[in-house]
Amino acid sequence: MLGLGALGVAAAPPLQRGLESFLGAASDKDPTGLTDLLPNGGGFRYYSVAASVPHKSEASYTLKVDGLVDHSTTYTLADLRAQPQTRLVRDVQCVTGWRVPHTPFEGVRLSHLLDAAGVRPGARAVRFTCFDGTYSESLTLRQARRADVLVALRMQDKDLPHSHGGPVRLYVAPMYFYKSAKWLSGITLTDEVERGYWEHRGYDVDAWVGRSNGRDDAPTQ
Repeated sequence: MLGLGALGVAAAPPLQRGLESFLGAASDKDPTGLTDLLPNGGGFRYYSVAASVPHKSEASYTLKVDGLVDHSTTYTLADLRAQPQTRLVRDVQCVTGWRVPHTPFEGVRLSHLLDAAGVRPGARAVRFTCFDGTYSESLTLRQARRADVLVALRMQDKDLPHSHGGPVRLYVAPMYFYKSAKWLSGITLTDEVERGYWEHRGYDVDAWVGRSNGRDDAPTQ
C-alpha cells in the first residue's frame, strides 16, 4: 500500500499535465463543446463564442493600436516580446463561478502601449477586438491604465497556448475573466465605452470581482 501510494504521488503530476495538454488540444477541435465540461486545464474552462478560431503563428500575428492616438502602431509578436515585461500572480475568477488561484501572467502593461501611441485628449475608453472575428471588450481609459492590466504573452510561465487565447490576450486582473479578451488583435482608443460581446447579452460593463453581475465572490488576490 505504501509503495502504491508513493507511486501515485510520483506519477500524478506528469499524468495531470498530460491529461490537461490532451484535453486542451482536444477542446480546440471539439465541435460539440463536451470537452469544456471536463475538469481540465488546471481548473480552467475553454470558451469560444466563434465556430472556429484561426491559429496565429509568430510570423503571422500582429496587434494594431489605433483610434484616437497620435501614432497608430502595428506590433509583431517579436515587437511585444521586446517591450518591458511585467509578471503578475493573481487569482483568475470566472463569472460562472470557477476560480483558479495564484495564476502567473506575464506581458506588456497596456498603459505602456497607450503611452507609446500617444493618447489624444478626446479619448475616454479603449476597445479591444479579437482575431476570432466575433469577440470584443472595452475598458474606460482609467481602467486601462491600471498597473494590473496586461497585454499578456505568457501564462503559468509558458507561452500562451491557442486554447487560452494565444499568442496574445488581454489580462484584466481585478475583473471577471470575460473582460480578459482572448486572441487579441486590436486596441482602439475611443471617445466612449462600447459594450462588448457579453455586455450586449446582459453582463455588467464594469466587471469588478465581487462587486458586479450580482455575485459576491472574494476579490482576486
